[in-house]
Amino acid sequence: MENGKFSILKRLKSFSFAFNGLQILFKEEHNSRIHFVAAIIVIIAGIIFHITAYEWLALVFVIGLVIAMEAINSALENLADFVSPGKHDQIKKVKDLAAAGVLISATTALIVGLIIFLPKIQDLLITK
Repeated sequence: MENGKFSILKRLKSFSFAFNGLQILFKEEHNSRIHFVAAIIVIIAGIIFHITAYEWLALVFVIGLVIAMEAINSALENLADFVSPGKHDQIKKVKDLAAAGVLISATTALIVGLIIFLPKIQDLLITK
């Protein structure tokens, strides 16, 4: 433990570690860039379709969930590769489980997006 004293300066400095992690995530992890582009497309669609505050809330939540899961997955993969650079069944299991977490969150985000946007797209096509 540090010295037990609370320091606003140290707490603010800790944000630099998190921002460094974001930089690493988007620079080194290809899937995170795909999720980021998908998030931008969804945000643009939300603006175009004038979605409600509750719909924005759902989208922000699932976008954050997917990106957070991608960060956790990447952290676990990096740690696993460091601990066991060679092939190992237990390491594969850990990596596969972490990847499953990303898949579950991305599937959830897709379902939320479909629930929000499909009716709006249908209305747009029917009124044309």
